[in-house]
Amino acid sequence: MTGREERVARAALTRIGEPGDEAMNRWLDRYGAVETLKAFGSDSPLPGASRARWAGLRKRARGLDPEADLDTIGGLGGRFVCPGDPEWPSQLEDLGDGRPVGLWVRGRASLRMWALRSVAVVGSRACTDYGAHVAATLGSSLASRGWTVVSGAAYGVDGAAHSGALAVEGATVAVLACGVDVAYPPGNGELIRRVGEQGLLVAELPPGDHPTRSRFVLRNRVIAALTRGTVVVEAELRSGSLVTARRALGLGRLTMGVPRPIHQGAAPIPAPDRRLTETTLHLTSLTDAPGR
Repeated sequence: MTGREERVARAALTRIGEPGDEAMNRWLDRYGAVETLKAFGSDSPLPGASRARWAGLRKRARGLDPEADLDTIGGLGGRFVCPGDPEWPSQLEDLGDGRPVGLWVRGRASLRMWALRSVAVVGSRACTDYGAHVAATLGSSLASRGWTVVSGAAYGVDGAAHSGALAVEGATVAVLACGVDVAYPPGNGELIRRVGEQGLLVAELPPGDHPTRSRFVLRNRVIAALTRGTVVVEAELRSGSLVTARRALGLGRLTMGVPRPIHQGAAPIPAPDRRLTETTLHLTSLTDAPGR
């Protein structure tokens, strides 16, 4: 279990570095969170940081109040989960130096337990009616069979997958590119509220932080690492959901796509070398699996 001083320091570091900051994680491994945080009081950069980057990080370190952030998340019925905590999902360590410094979690369930049997359902924000139907069907079918449905709370496929899980009172996790108290996109505010009540909201960013384009991309690696497999529905060639799929493939996770009628099964996603993966798993083998 993470000690209080370490937890407070890690909470502060989530405001200093961006998600997936590999240098930050190397400093954490070498010095620990408390000493890493103290280092920002010095003009001398830690190894791997240029003077310009160090100056930028030091600027972000000024005036932080991590205790206030921890009070805020507690007031929302949430917590800040750190590596070493019983709730920490160990599969996130597969990200190596790109793993999260910690996760801000809102909701009653155990993230670690839910993630043990989880599937990501991601895809186009501007999906067709058919794509939304597929995503909702996947969400409800997986959730009703004891799987946790993980997505990013975006418009389109993400929202449909969450809604499908919620409709059967199943488990669903939204991994956000902002603080867990920020409803983004605004049009999905009610959906995000329901996920927070029935499921879990998870973010690397502290309360009050807003999304940026890069944060959406970086968020996808957490979705890929957290889950046992990823299903992509109606993704365009340059979409963020294919970033998730490529990450999942690189992490050795099962990765599938649904570009055609669902009764024909899911197609394996091409590996980076353009050869098909050896995965032969179809949607039915996920949805027909016995419950927890």
